[in-house]
Amino acid sequence: MAGVRRITLSEALDLGPSWRHACHALLYAPDPGRLFGRIPLRYAVLMQMRFDGRLGFPGGFVDAQDGSLEAGLNRELLEELGEGAAAFSLGPEDYRSSHATATPPPRVVAHFYVKQLTLDQIQALEAGAPRAKDHGQEVLGLVRVPLYTLRDGVGGLPAFLENSFIGAARDQLLEALQGLGPRRGRP
Repeated sequence: MAGVRRITLSEALDLGPSWRHACHALLYAPDPGRLFGRIPLRYAVLMQMRFDGRLGFPGGFVDAQDGSLEAGLNRELLEELGEGAAAFSLGPEDYRSSHATATPPPRVVAHFYVKQLTLDQIQALEAGAPRAKDHGQEVLGLVRVPLYTLRDGVGGLPAFLENSFIGAARDQLLEALQGLGPRRGRP
């Protein structure tokens, strides 16, 4: 993507006060369900329709008073997803990548996290999100990513990827999909 470059977390944290930091999270759970009784769903992966009509991940700008990137992300998740987000928290172990965008202003570093939940937790988020503080304002609704391709070769994930995504969200989704499941080296 033009104007966006991948950087390490330490590089991002060294950029200085003229940069704003935003954190977003892909939340997912194994899903044994089948669409129409035959197409495996594999995982429930959440994204959201944003106020600007683009798809993105839950999260937002982190403020200095948050104390850490993860504390700011967890605050944003509560605001955007509601009380269901209180059942879990994201930490440094869930961090995946950072992307810097210097132009146009403001200069922003987007930090990306991935967290596996249970299907019950995903369903609780979906049920409670309409009561979240930011629902109907910053967030217009949650959507699940279809992780299948229909027989026509277009329906499902290929059609989903034709939507408009904010920033690096499309690339982050595709990268994260390649490694869903527990991370190697973690229980």
